[in-house]
Amino acid sequence: MLRALCITWFMLVSLESMAIVNGHEYPFKDGTEIENTTRAQLFRELAEELRCPKCQNQNLSDSNAMIASDLRRELYKQVKAGKDGQSIVEFMVNRYGEFVLYKPKMNRMTLVLWFGPVGLALLAIMIFVVVVRSRRKRIQDNVKDDALDPQEAQRIQQLLNNTSEEKK
Repeated sequence: MLRALCITWFMLVSLESMAIVNGHEYPFKDGTEIENTTRAQLFRELAEELRCPKCQNQNLSDSNAMIASDLRRELYKQVKAGKDGQSIVEFMVNRYGEFVLYKPKMNRMTLVLWFGPVGLALLAIMIFVVVVRSRRKRIQDNVKDDALDPQEAQRIQQLLNNTSEEKK
């Protein structure tokens, strides 16, 4: 049983040293099996994390643009050279700008991206509260203006009483 598990694990590990992204194979064969597997996984993660500079909403692994193909090749070279994910991301940001990140870093240039939706939601809630309060006040003012004087109220009550006595 243990032997079968070891063989299965070895086969899975040896198969994962090949990163297939957008139908293209990127083999990692230079190191040990664990290093190759780790590099292939890093390549796949970065290809999904980085955005194509030409495409609006596609990552490098989904895009068919020529620039995405070039970036995948550059990413492959850097991962194969043993660079870590952070330095590769910094290289891509320095070269192509913050646009290549799906999750941009928080700095003064991206504050609107991070806090804009929250600000708009708070503004919408404030407008909603103001509108509801003004409508309530308007309705209360109309009720006060339309209030019956005591003589009219007594006349209505008499009419209602007469109608109920006639039905009996």
